[in-house]
Amino acid sequence: MGNRGCLHGSGRTLGVTRWRSRLWICCTLTWRDWRRDVMPPGRWTALFFLDEATSLAAGHRPCAYCRRVDYLDYAHAWQRADGGERRPWAAEMDERLHHERVRRTREQIIRPTRFGDLPVGAMIARRGGSALVVPGAVRAWSFEGYGEPEVVAADQVVNVRTPPATLGALAEGYRPWVHPSAVDRADEPALVRW
Repeated sequence: MGNRGCLHGSGRTLGVTRWRSRLWICCTLTWRDWRRDVMPPGRWTALFFLDEATSLAAGHRPCAYCRRVDYLDYAHAWQRADGGERRPWAAEMDERLHHERVRRTREQIIRPTRFGDLPVGAMIARRGGSALVVPGAVRAWSFEGYGEPEVVAADQVVNVRTPPATLGALAEGYRPWVHPSAVDRADEPALVRW
C-alpha cells in the first residue's frame, strides 16, 4: 500500500491531484491490527500496488514506520550505492526520488538504459506496458501478476521506469517484495522476496 498524501476530494472522488507530498512511501497492508478507511476526509489516500517492485518503479520507498527493517535495508543499500559516509535521512531520499521520478509536467521520467546494466527488481516500459527485471529475463506486469519470463539481450536499450537512486539500492542488494508469479512460486499465498 502506498501514500502520496490526500488525493481524493469530497465525495471520495479521485483525480484531485497525483500527489500532495514528496513523501511517497510503501507500507505494509496489515500492521498491529489497525483498520483504516482508504479515503478518510482530508487524510491521506491509500494507494494499492501489485507488489513492492511496482511501488519502487513508481518512485516510492519503504515506510520507516510500519516497515522499519525494510526501510533500513533500503537506506543502507542506498548509502552503499552512493558511497556516502552515513545512511541518508528519509527526507533526503524523498527529495532526490521526487526529482528522479517526475518532470515538472508531472509525467513519469523514463530513462533509456542498457538491459544488462539493470538490477533484478527494476521495472521497464515494454510493449505498451511494464515488465519486471528478473534473473536473466523480464516478466510482463499485469493486475493479476507477472507473465512468463522473456529473455532480453544484455546490449538492448530499454526504457527504465525505476528511479536511478532505487536502481542503485537494488544493485547494492536491496530485494523488494514481489508477487509470487515473479519467481515461479504461484502456489505461494503472499508476497515473496528473492
